[in-house]
Amino acid sequence: MTPAIEMAKKHKIDFEVHEYHHDTNSESYGLEAAQKLGVPAKLVFKTLVVSLDNQSLVVGIVPVSSMLSMKLIAKATGAKKAHMTEALAVERSSGYVLGGVSPLGQKKRLVTVIDASAQQYQRIYVSAGKRGLEISLSPADLQRLLNAKFADICAQG
Repeated sequence: MTPAIEMAKKHKIDFEVHEYHHDTNSESYGLEAAQKLGVPAKLVFKTLVVSLDNQSLVVGIVPVSSMLSMKLIAKATGAKKAHMTEALAVERSSGYVLGGVSPLGQKKRLVTVIDASAQQYQRIYVSAGKRGLEISLSPADLQRLLNAKFADICAQG
């Protein structure tokens, strides 16, 4: 049981855990999850940690088929600039290893922005806290658990 699953259980939300065999040679953890679970990539969301110009960390949750826009996540969080956080800092802050970073149950609660596209789906998939493990839940439950906000944060094109 991961901290992400424990958090979902503690708050008694409707969720499902999905396990698959992770291939260590996979180039994209999120696309691998979508393929192995047999769900469209637009329903599988990746958890990315970015650093803002004021040195604070924030979480962006976007479909694995999309890219996070640094400009848009900076705007959504009231910053001027954002850039991807180094792997070690992500692992230290979240308590998870890359490829298994869940937005749920992180060691440090960070400001979180979920791409607005999630709102059109009944359920989305996010990492459950380790490679080869996903949790599906409603975007509204995810937003409520994380005290997150929805915003357009995907790069266009």
